[in-house]
Amino acid sequence: MNISQAAKRTELSAVTLRYYEKVGLIPPIARKNGSVRDYALQDIEWIKFIKCMRSAGLSIEALVSYTALFIEGQDTEEQRQQILQDERKSLQEKYQELGATLQRLDQKIEFYELRQNEKMLANGKI
Repeated sequence: MNISQAAKRTELSAVTLRYYEKVGLIPPIARKNGSVRDYALQDIEWIKFIKCMRSAGLSIEALVSYTALFIEGQDTEEQRQQILQDERKSLQEKYQELGATLQRLDQKIEFYELRQNEKMLANGKI
């Protein structure tokens, strides 16, 4: 399938697909006559995987390394697993930071709500 069809199937733009290939997020796409990209179903599945990993928060750098190792073959499985474990650890740390930030925000919001209630009581509006 051509790049327009692949873009439609993956819900990404043709520009994004070209970028993904250029930076190494996806393996090189086969070309047919006239250097037109010819996406196979396995390419589409790989793009969907990368899209999923990006939306989960994995870095482009990690995914480029992962893709390069994938292209090298099965001997790189441990290295690929390590990349995913490192990314998971990083995301877990960010998750914990976000949780702490949410707690602080909730406390501050509660503080303002209590102040507003106190003002309403003082003014006889409650």
